[in-house]
Amino acid sequence: MHNILHTLFLASYAIPALLLMVFGLNLYLMTFLFLRKRKQALRDHKQLMAQFDSLEQKDWPRVVTQLPVYNEYNVIDRCMRATAEMEYPEGLHTIQILDDSNDQTRELIDRTAAELRKKGHLIEVVRRDDRVGYKAGALDYGMEQNDADFFAIFDADFIPTKDFLIKTMPVMMSEEKVGLVQARWGYINTNDSLLTRAQAIGIDGHFTIEQPARAWNKLFMNFNGTAGIWRRSAIEDAGGWEHDTLTEDMDLSYRSQLAGWKPYFIWDLVVPAEIP
Repeated sequence: MHNILHTLFLASYAIPALLLMVFGLNLYLMTFLFLRKRKQALRDHKQLMAQFDSLEQKDWPRVVTQLPVYNEYNVIDRCMRATAEMEYPEGLHTIQILDDSNDQTRELIDRTAAELRKKGHLIEVVRRDDRVGYKAGALDYGMEQNDADFFAIFDADFIPTKDFLIKTMPVMMSEEKVGLVQARWGYINTNDSLLTRAQAIGIDGHFTIEQPARAWNKLFMNFNGTAGIWRRSAIEDAGGWEHDTLTEDMDLSYRSQLAGWKPYFIWDLVVPAEIP
């Protein structure tokens, strides 16, 4: 009995220690991969963007920005207005509010959408009879309502930057096999509390080191559910948005890469959001 307890005690210590060691080695590996490719990747991206400095923007493709919403009264107005301020050729950018709300958020969305339409912005408020598939279902349903080839996605607590489309669409236009472009997350409330500071550190590790390390070294990289843009054909080739998973963003990311589409990470494009 004593030997059994002794073995169990050692195992309860050794197994977590081993897992932590593997996790730590993975972080060192990601850091190495990031540093190995950083200069080349940033240089290549700069050269890619330079090709579009003289291109007539009237020739750019149509883009739909999807904002999936469910009872987010406190942040959706800010998100809608920031999305409307994004720079893109006139008449080629549509904002699609995928509203599954059942509270006062609906009225706020309608008021803000009406105000922005008067200013010349193209805005669709899309509502469903049910919430089948939740966010994935809303994104899927929204795609059916518009035949554009590119879909940017932002959660309601994000604040899209004015240059988001101008900095992401050149990648899609020049790299035909890129199915996904992901931007880096930033924060507007990092110093609000110890909790927000701790979360910012953790998220920064993921977006500053891990995501670019994966993308630049041709490893699997996942879409983070927001602050990114998808190519319709990549979504369709991968089988579309699946409703039977809580991580629809990661699920679609891996299926699209298995289908031959490439992810692209823009390290110096930062989109701010609120940390809970």
